[in-house]
Amino acid sequence: MPSPEEASTSTPPPAERPSFKSLGLIDPLLEALEQMNFKTPTEIQAEVLPHALQGRDIIGVASTGSGKTAAFALPILQKLWEEPKGLFACVLAPTRELAVQIAQQFESLGSAMGVRCATIIGGVDMMAQKVALAKKPHIVVATPGRLNDHLEETKGFSLRSLKFLVLDEADRLLDMDFGPIIDKILKVIPKERTTYLFSATMTTKVAKLQRASLSNPVRIEVNSKYSTVSTLLQYYLLIPLPQKDVHLIYLANSLAQNSIIIFTRTVHDAQRLSIMLRTLGFPAIPLHGQLSQSARLGALGKFKSGGRKVLVATDVASRGLDIPSVDVVINYDIPTHSKDYIHRVGRTARAGRSGKSITLVTQYDVELVLRIEEVIGKKMELWPVDKEEVALLRERVDEAGRLATNELKEQGIKGGHGKKRKRGGEEGGKADMDRDDDVVEAGMPKLKKKNKGRR
Repeated sequence: MPSPEEASTSTPPPAERPSFKSLGLIDPLLEALEQMNFKTPTEIQAEVLPHALQGRDIIGVASTGSGKTAAFALPILQKLWEEPKGLFACVLAPTRELAVQIAQQFESLGSAMGVRCATIIGGVDMMAQKVALAKKPHIVVATPGRLNDHLEETKGFSLRSLKFLVLDEADRLLDMDFGPIIDKILKVIPKERTTYLFSATMTTKVAKLQRASLSNPVRIEVNSKYSTVSTLLQYYLLIPLPQKDVHLIYLANSLAQNSIIIFTRTVHDAQRLSIMLRTLGFPAIPLHGQLSQSARLGALGKFKSGGRKVLVATDVASRGLDIPSVDVVINYDIPTHSKDYIHRVGRTARAGRSGKSITLVTQYDVELVLRIEEVIGKKMELWPVDKEEVALLRERVDEAGRLATNELKEQGIKGGHGKKRKRGGEEGGKADMDRDDDVVEAGMPKLKKKNKGRR
């Protein structure tokens, strides 16, 4: 006989997987699921829903693109149907884009119930958010920094009657920067509540999750080790460092019919490559932490709708974002952490679809690639290259590279750390608490520069 712990982490084979109806969901939710074309529950949903509908606290670990959001949204909406009231549930997410996406999912799933959601994130006018909170929405989806600002400053707003708390991408949320804020938030919400904790990767910080005060949680693990999905084909390209740009353009050229996300390590590279690609006639758009919030959402919107085929992004786009049809992920730079690689390539081959990832490997990256292969338990295959075609592209790419570098100098973006204006009403510290990208990385202490002489 398996122990209860083992029983709760087993995964039924697809043939035996129950339907949404047999899991006990109510008609308004079944109706919404049908409209969204969700036919059968994913592994994590089939595992979580029975426990969640019984009112248990849950720690859920599942790979990215496995349907985690619906796994916590459905039980909350079912409970809300039984006892409708304002400020019923609060979902905390580490990045602004992820918070916006979760709120959209709640609104879609709760469309037949008339669910009202408020998205509380940095980089957006606080006054409009105060008005939204005063209307007592059913669900608040927030980044921790901005939610804490409202709890401290917005008159009449409190979460004292909260019934559900969800921590999504929990490993990131519980990083150093967010820890103290989450502690503050936990102090002002009721002890008598249901708590869900979800992530694609769980680190040793799980031991500290008692801080999130889960009571007798069920731990559900659909993938126990860090892994990538089986429908993802992973390739690498071994090249000398000076030839990185020309090989990237060669890939963009040979994959021109596909939608592509190119991941870079710095803002500077994201901007430079997107200008370079546009100069060479590719419809590219950048997405990084130095863009205003509206520009970030605009870039995502254009890419999702197919208006732009190439998105050049920093790791701000690597977590949790569900962009339906990404055919190829290209790693221009290799992430230093293997789990960041898993999150990046997890933007493609989602929900059972197939996809490709191609990683550009220079002589300095071999060790990092070997480490990633060891973690995911797979060997990447070599992507075939037509050397003559690469040689023909060389001159045009070099010229486009020079133009891009000059344009960046004019814009004043130097190596990803250009001077930034403070945008209306944002105080650097607080507004940056909900950022998790290459400039402001969650969990990394910020170094204060000493002022030399006059400003």
